[in-house]
Amino acid sequence: MTLLHLAKLHATGNDFLVRVSLDHGSRLLPAETVAQLCDRHVGIGADGLITIGPGDVGDGVDCTMTLQNADGGEAEMSGNGIRCLAWVAARERLGNELALTVATAAGRHVVTLTRDASGGVIAAEVDMGPVTLGEEDIEIKVDGVEYWGDVANVGNPHLVCFVIDPSAVPVATHGPRIELDARFPKRTNVEFIRVHPPATIDMRVWERGVGETLSCGTGACAAAAVAQNRGVVDDRVHVRVPGGELEVTLGATVRLGGPVVHVFDVDVDIDGAALRSVKQIS
Repeated sequence: MTLLHLAKLHATGNDFLVRVSLDHGSRLLPAETVAQLCDRHVGIGADGLITIGPGDVGDGVDCTMTLQNADGGEAEMSGNGIRCLAWVAARERLGNELALTVATAAGRHVVTLTRDASGGVIAAEVDMGPVTLGEEDIEIKVDGVEYWGDVANVGNPHLVCFVIDPSAVPVATHGPRIELDARFPKRTNVEFIRVHPPATIDMRVWERGVGETLSCGTGACAAAAVAQNRGVVDDRVHVRVPGGELEVTLGATVRLGGPVVHVFDVDVDIDGAALRSVKQIS
């Protein structure tokens, strides 16, 4: 029996399994194991799995973050995921009461914690670093529908598409077609947005290696940065997603804030062909 202890959390509906592995072994689980754990029918269900690794106090890093998407593939960064990580890291007493420095594949990020009266983490804000803007007005046709979008990179790739009504977009069928377009050799995340100037964006997202999710932190940052570059939003933007609302603050770097919710802890036996839950801990 090989037991894996996991915490499940969500940030505006973008849910993650988080494990703590503070030794210096491999940070990656086998892709097939991650896919099983994240499967919403035969596993626990999540948009991805995060491993918290050891930091380097001498270098000012409290912990590391390794992110695997629901398909088991490794991803560079997740704005909502790192905020979920911060909840678990705080419980493990990593960092201090107010902030946490995390090393990721997309660089080092500082997460600021908001706690309730009992000391529990209820929200977190992360400095995502700068957004790199790329090619504008990319046209992609899918099943006769024309999409126009701008490229942005938030440590991971995005195409931000402007649409009349995000709720009417067939994200589940058009999203993967855009993700796999030949112009994106590493594939891309896809945001479908409508801007309400000067401070609100409605967004749905297709995440690379995951599918449609209720929220995407890096996607919210990409959408806000692209909209600001086009002159239609101010420095502080509310991004409304199916799972809730995120706040993006634009400047030399981009800050992403919103709630974090702990759902449950669980011990899982990952031996054999099928996963077996050993004990769920509320």
